[in-house]
Amino acid sequence: MAGTKILHMLDPRANVSPFDVNMAVDAGYEVVVPYPGVAAGDVAGLVQDAVFSRPPGRYNDTGIFIGGHDVNLAADMLEQAGGAMVPPFEAAVLADPNGAFTTSAALVALVAKHLRARSGAGLEDRDVRILGGGPVGLCAAVLVARQGGRPTLVRLTDMTPARAEPVERFARRYGVELPWTTGRDDAGKRAALESVEVVVCCARAGVQVLSADLMAQCAKLEIAADVNAVPPAGVEGLPVTGDGVDLPSGALGIGALAIGGIKYQVQRGLLKRMMSADHAVVLDFPDAFDLAGETVSD
Repeated sequence: MAGTKILHMLDPRANVSPFDVNMAVDAGYEVVVPYPGVAAGDVAGLVQDAVFSRPPGRYNDTGIFIGGHDVNLAADMLEQAGGAMVPPFEAAVLADPNGAFTTSAALVALVAKHLRARSGAGLEDRDVRILGGGPVGLCAAVLVARQGGRPTLVRLTDMTPARAEPVERFARRYGVELPWTTGRDDAGKRAALESVEVVVCCARAGVQVLSADLMAQCAKLEIAADVNAVPPAGVEGLPVTGDGVDLPSGALGIGALAIGGIKYQVQRGLLKRMMSADHAVVLDFPDAFDLAGETVSD
């Protein structure tokens, strides 16, 4: 017999994202409980309290959502949550820190779709530059590498040892290499973008990082994508609603709201899957990418 759908939202930050709360309710969860300030060491106890308080086999009725900002910490918490299950006392688990897992999935799926439509081939053997090394950029780089592409993170600030360590740790977790370079000014970006076929802007909101002049100098550029929806656009001349629009450089552009529309569908779809799967699912951003690929091909 189906019971009330309860989602426990674990977040290391002081507040749980209202975006994620709304998404959970709209996906069908009837009770959503936020837990701010959660450390990785707290996860197992919270998860076991959630699963042992309901009859066995109720994995569709009890969900665990892991938020935050740090993708490495979220991945650690996801492992802790999965390892805390005591079958048949289980719950479904989804991690999406800062929306990075579902946003990167939507971004890379759309890029691959437009590459195939343009030239018949996807990301395999493509040179991809990712401007900005935040959570979305880091996840996108891993997905590109797992699709056979050659991603390079282009840092817009100096790559200190403290900034390099989480990148290297995340790359090791998923068994890929993530080289990086710096592009603090136009000269640095120009050098980094030489021979590039795909460029993705994942810098902070409201900062333009790729000018039309720079794009015009990229002779092999086929796709330019941007996750920044706050003016000015991260890619000059790219409308936020653009979904494969022609840019003056000859490349195709993918804007933030086109990416966000797929991200929304993917996050909602994963939340629904937690309530309907035939086993207790533990969903990571590769799962988000699989669903994004299905979504953009519909």
